[in-house]
Amino acid sequence: MELPILPLAITMMAGPQIISAVIFVTTPRAVRVSLAFLAGVALAITLGVLVMLGIAELLGNAVDLGGESDAGSAGNVIKYVLIGLLALAALKNWRGRATAEPPKWLGTLMSAGTRRAFTIGLMVIGLMPSDLVIMLTVGVHLRQNDAGLLEALPFIALTVLIAALPLLTRLFLRHRAEAAMPRVRDWINSHSWLVNIAVCVLFIVIIAFGA
Repeated sequence: MELPILPLAITMMAGPQIISAVIFVTTPRAVRVSLAFLAGVALAITLGVLVMLGIAELLGNAVDLGGESDAGSAGNVIKYVLIGLLALAALKNWRGRATAEPPKWLGTLMSAGTRRAFTIGLMVIGLMPSDLVIMLTVGVHLRQNDAGLLEALPFIALTVLIAALPLLTRLFLRHRAEAAMPRVRDWINSHSWLVNIAVCVLFIVIIAFGA
């Protein structure tokens, strides 16, 4: 996979996704539940990219997606539509910032076991509209470059690595991380609208100028 598409891995985990990872490392069974969460993330993104690649193949068979260098190609038109939808989403988050609250299910993660952590890993990737859009973008990119799932492995690996950063931080920094992570968790929870806007803007920049 070409390097310009790799930064999309950052947006895959921004929002409730990374908040979940941070919450899990502040639980009593941090390592166990975090590893289960990462397993769910890895499975969800692998299956998601595979499905979106299949959808891109179907679209490519029905309509010529063209090359990335052709600004008017169907594949690039799909990306432009996605940019428009993301811009609207960012505007919606900005207008609703005064009353924005994180999803209520995040508050239940402190008591989650490994099975629930695995399920959450699947859900925060497989059911999040922003991640579905990103994986569709990756699928279109792969189709335009006549690439397959193998070329998507760096993107998948980088996404899982980003998801693992809170756990790695706790393992390497130990007591300092244990003290800092709850503060990070609380800040992200109280500024979820800002995180969502940052995700949309970053995604727009990557698609418009990178991928």
